[in-house]
Amino acid sequence: MEALAFLPATELAARVRDGSFTAREAVEAALRRIDAIDPQIGAFIEVDADAALAEADAIEPGDRRPFAGVPIAVKANTAVAGLCMNFASRFLAGHRPTHNAYLVRRLRAAGFVIVGTTNMPEFGILPTTEPRHTGVTRNPWDTARTPGGSSGGSAAAVAAGLVPIAHGNDGGGSLRIPAACCGLVGLKPSRGRISRGPDLGDSFLASDGVLTRTVTETALLLDVLAGYEPGDATWAPRPVEPYTLAMRRDPGRLRIAMTLANALDVDADPEVVHGLHSAAALLRDLGHEVVDDSPALPAPDSLDIFLQVFGPGIALGIGLGERLEGRPPDEDEIEPMSRTVLELARALPSTGYLTAVAQLQLLARGTVAFFADYDVLLTPVLAARPLPIGELHGCGDEPLADLRRSGRFAPYTALFNVTGQPAISVPVGFAEDGLPTAVQLVGHPLAEETLLQLAAQIEEARPWAGHRPAVAERV
Repeated sequence: MEALAFLPATELAARVRDGSFTAREAVEAALRRIDAIDPQIGAFIEVDADAALAEADAIEPGDRRPFAGVPIAVKANTAVAGLCMNFASRFLAGHRPTHNAYLVRRLRAAGFVIVGTTNMPEFGILPTTEPRHTGVTRNPWDTARTPGGSSGGSAAAVAAGLVPIAHGNDGGGSLRIPAACCGLVGLKPSRGRISRGPDLGDSFLASDGVLTRTVTETALLLDVLAGYEPGDATWAPRPVEPYTLAMRRDPGRLRIAMTLANALDVDADPEVVHGLHSAAALLRDLGHEVVDDSPALPAPDSLDIFLQVFGPGIALGIGLGERLEGRPPDEDEIEPMSRTVLELARALPSTGYLTAVAQLQLLARGTVAFFADYDVLLTPVLAARPLPIGELHGCGDEPLADLRRSGRFAPYTALFNVTGQPAISVPVGFAEDGLPTAVQLVGHPLAEETLLQLAAQIEEARPWAGHRPAVAERV
């Protein structure tokens, strides 16, 4: 049964469907791996074995749902009835919602069995996962390094073979960054593609998604999760065909721009540069045109404008705790960085927030216009290798300096939360340090199918899903 750990989710479901093994056996295998491996990684905040096994026992052979019996994990900032949703903060330690997010309902309707909730930096602020309350999450490829963030627990769980797929979300790179750190596929869908209800309305920056080991699984989950839900104020239009069909089509010869430039003018690590040029050479070999070019980039002080929109989004999570508790957090209940972001958000007048949104929209129009001449933009995901544990967390003496440090670690991702374009992190190999290297592909607004087609070509040329971190074998 341990061999099931790295089966594609579709094959796992097919074996449950044909009676090769039961859904309970599939979930038990995942729970055994979590018990054996997660103490070394810290991917999970909570595992509810009894509820997961009860769900699995209700699934019988022949169940036609596409993922019947497949275990999955959900990030701890998303409502799963009865499970811990604490945003990795002591302030929300006792919060267990009594309802499900719409995307959780869709996951269960597809047959997934939720085994638990995954770790994250407190309130999802940082691109590392080292919260004071719920502890450090480590990269399965090198446990002295970060798995990224803010969906770091989910990425670590998938990379270590604890679950085949995990939920995450992305407000500035929080799917793509951990995907790059852990050798996974991480697609940030177009703005409005996946509903954030019922608790949240529109978000200018954030999108939900998943972390997977294969492009096919990413496409399948986008088909499961995408679509309008009653009460959504805005939503992305439906695709012409399912993504799982679209991704199988040849995209033809694409015109691809490539750049190392970034808004913070950060120099990329040599391995990052090598990975980008290696990916460009592969894309040329696949028949695509790749040229050096970049959209006009915002000035470095645009980070301050971004934070004027990002910060109020973070403050919503803290505000949830205040509503539940009927009081503000005590000094030691949230981390120094969380408090700093909260105070900045609350000091910002509503007109300041709206001005920042308008400035980012202006920036977005110029960036999207660049794509009139190109089908895809190719960039790194990170400017550096995954950071050592302890180098960047929310409890430093200078929270704003740490926040700016996080931007220098991953200066390529947040721009496309601003534009709302789809962007995907795709592995392109492994370096001498044993860690994966990845690139980011950015597409036209609403053009996830092009990114999936191109990512599938890269995957076929340089398959990555067969690689296993050593920690994954310690069962």
